[in-house]
Amino acid sequence: MTQQSSTSKIDGVICFGGEDWWYHNRGHFDMQMMKRLARRVPVLYVNSIGMRVPRPTEGKMFLRRVIRKLKSIRRGLVTVEKNMSVMSAFSAPGKLIRSLSSIIMPWQVSRAARSLCMKNPLIWVACPPAAGVRDKIKNAGVVYQRTDRFEAFPHVDSKAIRAFDVQLKTNSVLTIFCSRLLLEAEGEDCQRSLFVDHGVDFEQFRKSDEDRCEPGDVMQIARPRIGFIGGIDSHTFDPPLFRKVVEAIPEFQFILVGACSLPDGWCDFPNVHFVGQKDYQQVAHYMAACDVLIMPWNDGEWIEACNPVKLKEYLAVGRPVVSTWFRELERFEGHVRIAKTAEEFAQQIRQAIENPGPEEPRWQRVSEETWDSKANEVLSVLQTEGIEFVNLSETSN
Repeated sequence: MTQQSSTSKIDGVICFGGEDWWYHNRGHFDMQMMKRLARRVPVLYVNSIGMRVPRPTEGKMFLRRVIRKLKSIRRGLVTVEKNMSVMSAFSAPGKLIRSLSSIIMPWQVSRAARSLCMKNPLIWVACPPAAGVRDKIKNAGVVYQRTDRFEAFPHVDSKAIRAFDVQLKTNSVLTIFCSRLLLEAEGEDCQRSLFVDHGVDFEQFRKSDEDRCEPGDVMQIARPRIGFIGGIDSHTFDPPLFRKVVEAIPEFQFILVGACSLPDGWCDFPNVHFVGQKDYQQVAHYMAACDVLIMPWNDGEWIEACNPVKLKEYLAVGRPVVSTWFRELERFEGHVRIAKTAEEFAQQIRQAIENPGPEEPRWQRVSEETWDSKANEVLSVLQTEGIEFVNLSETSN
């Protein structure tokens, strides 16, 4: 049960993550925050407990998801960095298994937390279904990371996710938004709300071209190279728009870096190159190997409230950026080329190739937007709410 006093001494953090540490890009908000909090107290990152049931109609992707989850569970509790451990708990979306998970998962997580000497942890929730287990784990408070419109994720039980969302906003000591649209709409529903923009590993992405090694699987691809780095998924990516852009400028080469959940053969143009998902440490090298970086988003509910991490990473690398419109771009006027149609998108790419402009204004725009600064902002607000982190040297005594 939640135990709060005027001042709560936190000796650890249990994070119910929105992704799987082993299989997803580690640039995500929750993962980056946990890496920073681990400098203060032990952190237990619980891989995503899922918001939707994998469907056999997904074909190869269905089997891939199931196998991936089973492998993740088999790893057990693993120390991945100093003071940071990762585990996958027994869980799956869906009413039947969720009821069983609500019994087994709290026991698993509590047992792992005790092994890490956590007696009074903060719970950090980045996956709404964790609302069902948070009260079954002794904690000193809950932080809810409302970084996306979770109920708009494809094939989830929207009603159930909305209920979890309301429960978390009502009962969490702090709700963190990184979308101003969501903050404006929902901030008053929370005990305490805070806007924290996505950060960037600035030094990693800002390295000069001379300090980078061009990835071998793109070296033979002709220029100009137009790059998209990230998940290629139907709830974010706009395949029809992208195909029209590719057709409009066949003399340009398009490089797609990331896992793809779209059907096989969705884009078989000769000037489109799929190189697959890459380790987070390699991402900046692929961005720098391109001449223009793009975000061809659709106009769905998810994108309406999005604030993609890759925007700051793109800008830190310094390459010109072309994107369809979304709300958070208002704060980056003059640094991103915006297109409404495929024709405009292709034209903006052409113009960016012909006149890329100086890199410095782009990377300077995000030079202070580091993950360290974001973590410090959160810690400062938690302190005003009576949440204090015990020094690591104290936790070992």
